[in-house]
Amino acid sequence: MRPLEISADEFRRLADEVVALSAQFFSTIDARPIFPATSGAETEHLFSDDLPEHGMGAKALAKLAEVAAHARAQNGRFFGYVQGPGEPVAALGDLAASILNQNMTAWRSSPAGITIERTVVRWLAEAVGCRGFFGTLTGGGSAANLMGLTMAREAKTPANERGLYAAPAGAIYASGQVHMAVPKAVAMIGIGRQNLRTVPCDASYRMIPSKLEQAIKEDKKRGVVPIAVVASAGTVNTGAVDPLREVAEVAHAHGSWLHVDGAYGALAAIAVPEKFDGLAMADSVSLDPHKWLYQPLDCGCLLYPDLDLARQAFKYTGDYAKQLSNDPIEGFAFFEESIELSRRCRALKLWLSLRYHGLASFRTAIARDLAHAKRLADLVTGRRELELLASPELSVLCFRYLINKDAQDDERNRFNMALLKRLIARGRVYLSNATMHGKFYLRACMVNHLTEDWHMDEVVSEVLAAAKEIG
Repeated sequence: MRPLEISADEFRRLADEVVALSAQFFSTIDARPIFPATSGAETEHLFSDDLPEHGMGAKALAKLAEVAAHARAQNGRFFGYVQGPGEPVAALGDLAASILNQNMTAWRSSPAGITIERTVVRWLAEAVGCRGFFGTLTGGGSAANLMGLTMAREAKTPANERGLYAAPAGAIYASGQVHMAVPKAVAMIGIGRQNLRTVPCDASYRMIPSKLEQAIKEDKKRGVVPIAVVASAGTVNTGAVDPLREVAEVAHAHGSWLHVDGAYGALAAIAVPEKFDGLAMADSVSLDPHKWLYQPLDCGCLLYPDLDLARQAFKYTGDYAKQLSNDPIEGFAFFEESIELSRRCRALKLWLSLRYHGLASFRTAIARDLAHAKRLADLVTGRRELELLASPELSVLCFRYLINKDAQDDERNRFNMALLKRLIARGRVYLSNATMHGKFYLRACMVNHLTEDWHMDEVVSEVLAAAKEIG
């Protein structure tokens, strides 16, 4: 037998073992602690082995149970970050994608895979009200935001051939609530974070269009090109959705590109399209199906209406990859519209998941998440010990424990930080944190199809119990 080859029977035995472990994990996920009772030293001891010179055979799978035991159990009580437990049918799609091991470069590399990805991108665009948009799947919102802003830079201050030194000075505009991926992208495309303008927000943490226009006008007077405006369709701290239509009108009136960072929130347009009026006016939109379509990591997406501008930004083909067909289908290449060349088949899991469940099931799941956030907000408001930062616009909300009415913010910050650590250690509920106006808040984000109404009650009861323990 050749090196690395195993028989079909051996593969079936190994696969059965992994499937059995997976099924056992799914069936016990709610009973597992939300964060494993472990330490850095313990995980190093368990998994930091020497490189094996000789194979262990089937015994290599023996530690998979330990891997599961030392992983977060992202069950219905997991509300940290913007991540859910993953959808099981999609996980099977991921397995199939790994078995087929197709490279999503061009149609000739994977006829089925490329066609499925183009189909899934079309489905996503239609689902969020951007019918007719093109796009590509990415590793996540960070890559999608980077690509969207690269397109903006190349459209407004072309630099691919001669570099930025030959381009006029430019600026990018976003609110103070913008995701950290945007300042990173601004740096990577050579604009520089000093040229990222922070636009003030209103009391609901939404960008103020009049302040945006003022900032653009001031820059234009100095000869600065307003390259792009980044609007948020669901901020990571509060879930705020910028007034997309008004922001788009300001951006386009001044010749700016409009990129919408919808990595967290834009897929909620499936359930509440009225909250995303103006989304289809964007020049590029980032989405993360591994957030609010509950897909296993990783699965992001960039959408855009102008295919030629994508190719202007990304097309550069070596002779070894030159297309040999002029057929619009058989000559298609994702690498002419993307920063990536080698890519796994991210679309297969989403295609399989949507086919199995149907869009209506995802719409219902998203609506449930929105309702859970409102329920938790009501529960928090009903407790005098707790203070809500803002009513949820989507499914994120921040709140804190007040200690007493006379406590100073520094004291409350220390207490709530200790409370969060104690809450996670208790193992029942997982929250994250946010700092707003110098105040430390507990943060809950509901993008979880396993969550039930009673889990919201448990969030409050667990917070109160943890507060008593640290006293």
